[in-house]
Amino acid sequence: MQDMPTYSTVLFTKSEPVAAGRWDAFVRQHPRGHILQTSGWGQLKERHGWRCARACLQDSRGQLLSTILLLTRRLPYGLGRIAYVPHGPVVNWDNLNLARETLRATIQLARAQRAFAVVIEPDLLDTAYDRRQLTQYGLRPLPFDVQPRRTIWVNLDVDEEVDLLAAMKPKTRYNIGLARRRGVIVRDGNSKDAPLFYQLLRATASRDQFNIFPQRYYQDFLDIFLSDEAARLLIAEHEGEPLAAVIVSSVGQRATYLYGGSSNHKRELMPTYLLQWEAMRWARSRGCNTYDLWGVPDEDVDQLEAQFEQRNDGLWGVYRFKRGFGGQVVRYIGAWVAVLSPIRWWLYLKAQSLHKSTGLAA
Repeated sequence: MQDMPTYSTVLFTKSEPVAAGRWDAFVRQHPRGHILQTSGWGQLKERHGWRCARACLQDSRGQLLSTILLLTRRLPYGLGRIAYVPHGPVVNWDNLNLARETLRATIQLARAQRAFAVVIEPDLLDTAYDRRQLTQYGLRPLPFDVQPRRTIWVNLDVDEEVDLLAAMKPKTRYNIGLARRRGVIVRDGNSKDAPLFYQLLRATASRDQFNIFPQRYYQDFLDIFLSDEAARLLIAEHEGEPLAAVIVSSVGQRATYLYGGSSNHKRELMPTYLLQWEAMRWARSRGCNTYDLWGVPDEDVDQLEAQFEQRNDGLWGVYRFKRGFGGQVVRYIGAWVAVLSPIRWWLYLKAQSLHKSTGLAA
């Protein structure tokens, strides 16, 4: 049985007893830290229809033990407010007492925001043990996903870059080299490149039929995260023509591929392969040991490998591209919920089933 230390809980919205710099330093050094739990993410979402509140647990000396970035938004049809904790809270889940107290603070914070439910998306892989623990904390799994449930992690913790290349599929290695030989170069972008990035992203969204945020969203992201080097915009060009771009983040020892787009021109030059390679090199230079390719179809590995050559719907084309980088398919534990108003939650599920929108896209 773990000893029960004395915790103090601090809830705050507009006032900030824990400065953003101290908050982010904790998130970035924590093994469960994620960009979706940084103060910058809260700033971004507040510019786009969310309200941000934060809470933390600290010990008797004032040292941070866990942090919670909670987003709320008002839903249509008079449903009220729903709360969402993306890839958080940031806590050592193996410390059961601390995890329990952190979830209690999360619910307390959601109640203070007058939410009818709080969706909690722990940064945990899907294991029977952790599912049991979340159930014991009074949470229940959601019948739908919010963030991508299954992804590919590329191991960057190798001695040399050549070892990273050696773990990739031969065709992927070839395409990286081809892009270089054909004169594709990769440069750093800045916030002034947001319109260019959006143009490339929009071309990809039209080609592959997926939804994207408005241009202002990506402009705000770059304004917030490029300034403290928590993210990087990389642009692939050929003879001065932009062909593709990616936005990647680095928090602690994990880098994450967040957004990317490519032109319909000169796709035979394979610029997207060289971009991912340069993103991985940047992540290694930042001390990251994992590169998260952020989203593949939610199927087990056998099904993925059996069907990727025939399937083009959903994320199947994405998987065909990402598998070449030689990573490991992993599955997150997904989103769980603490229901604070059963009647409103029931109405929300009914509305969600009719309109096919969770209102939680983050």
